[in-house]
Amino acid sequence: MTTASPRLRDPLAGRRFAWSVTALVLLWPLLRLAEFHPSVLFDPRNSSVIGSFVRGFLPPATSSDFLHDLLAATLQTLAIATAGIALAFAIAVPLAFVATRSLSVAAIGPADGRWRGRALRRGMRLLTMVLRSLPEIVWALMFVRALGLGPAAGVLALAITYGGMLAKVYAEILESTDARPARALLQAGSGRAAALCFGLLPLAAEELVSYTVYRWECAVRAAVVMGFVGAGGLGQLMDQALKGFDPGQASSISLVFVALVMLADAISVVLRKVLA
Repeated sequence: MTTASPRLRDPLAGRRFAWSVTALVLLWPLLRLAEFHPSVLFDPRNSSVIGSFVRGFLPPATSSDFLHDLLAATLQTLAIATAGIALAFAIAVPLAFVATRSLSVAAIGPADGRWRGRALRRGMRLLTMVLRSLPEIVWALMFVRALGLGPAAGVLALAITYGGMLAKVYAEILESTDARPARALLQAGSGRAAALCFGLLPLAAEELVSYTVYRWECAVRAAVVMGFVGAGGLGQLMDQALKGFDPGQASSISLVFVALVMLADAISVVLRKVLA
């Protein structure tokens, strides 16, 4: 005669339930502070307006004049994003190079000037924090005031904000990579640049490239948002479509957004395969 097996019970169920209740208790006042009221979406008047706008998405606008403007705005958005990331990369590389602890000569043993190197690295990390502290839309507003309407404001806004972001993540990726090859090169008398190129980059290249392409994808979306404040591109065209209550044009622009994200994802996949 076999005995019945004891009922299985998750030993952490009580703890998970307690944390879930705590999260809900903390989330509720935050939702109230954010004035988040989902019931507004189901108000008959709002539902009617939303429904009519969504129905207008089909079919997308395909007039020749609009498609010409859409192509020009797409190319301008890609140019803003690519130029902004290129400048951000030029800012990020030297900042990450200085801020990376693995490339410190003092990391392999006693060395003169250890405190100076630590102070310099902390200074670089503080600079990257300052660069990325303001959202790119805020930088774009300030540059629009200084330079006037146009894509140049968007390029500079992306360069500053994304330069700080790339530098921070580059340094963290390099520091999380196996530092033994780089330290062996430093102990053998190699310079820091050689230790970076031959000791750290071969191991971290795939992750660095993947993150850079992802940031380019984010830059495309940011370039669209900055178009609403006068930086040109797809954002400005979308702003005109929304203000003109033309959902067909908004639908076509949205489809281009999806296509650009798919393009960025495809580029990332190809580059990862090349570096694998």
